[in-house]
Amino acid sequence: MCVDDDGRTLLVRASRRSGTPGRWSLPGGAVDHGEAPVHTVIRETAAETGLSVSVTRLLDVQADLRALTSRGLSIHTDRLIYEVVVRGGALRDRTGAPTDLVRFVPRAELRRLRLRPFTATALGLPAHPETLPDEPGTLPSFHAVPGPDGLHRAQRFAAYAVATDPRGRVLLTRIADGYPGGGQWHLPGGGTDYGEQPADALIRELEEETGQRGRLLALLGVASHRDPASLGPEGYPIDWHGVRAFYRVMVDRPTRPRVHDGGGSTMTR
Repeated sequence: MCVDDDGRTLLVRASRRSGTPGRWSLPGGAVDHGEAPVHTVIRETAAETGLSVSVTRLLDVQADLRALTSRGLSIHTDRLIYEVVVRGGALRDRTGAPTDLVRFVPRAELRRLRLRPFTATALGLPAHPETLPDEPGTLPSFHAVPGPDGLHRAQRFAAYAVATDPRGRVLLTRIADGYPGGGQWHLPGGGTDYGEQPADALIRELEEETGQRGRLLALLGVASHRDPASLGPEGYPIDWHGVRAFYRVMVDRPTRPRVHDGGGSTMTR
């Protein structure tokens, strides 16, 4: 999200090479393996617009699901929306790339454009939904595949809670044996399911891992962590990259913690 001194918003248009030709969106793109998201948004914005930017704050985390019927695919995307300011450079359109035009658009003209739903939501405008898959099915929160060096690698998006009760006690879970960090304590949470919003995933994981019903208060931030040779229940090293959203949660009526998803990464005793 980049707004200039005249209140115009920086947008890019998807080209014919993209899955959504002619649609406008905030500049940005996919996080490379092991890359910090704040570096991604700076790199992708420069590539798509010709501008060098710096990140000022995290605005939102949202997910969307869409179908590419021509290719027989459905895609779940977790999106991190940052506010940025321009440091320098000059607007530059591209050719032969997934985006082809870049413009600073006045607020009054935003409603006239064909905006991607995530962009409309971020701008506080009515969103026209994407084409959704008829049966999205289910997928694991991560999938390990061989990397260019032959080592398996995996990338996962997850949500975690800084959860307290009215007495100010912090809720923690202990990692089960056989998982990275086995026996150590950490924040409750885990990977988002296919088609699931991060905030919804957090509340679900909180109840599965602890039996507590939480109330979402605020998005705290996003962190990136890479373990280049993680050892878990798979039994072989995985170059693991996790992108994690952290939320502030209140448990208004705490009960005795109880793990409901036995056999997972949370210790039950």
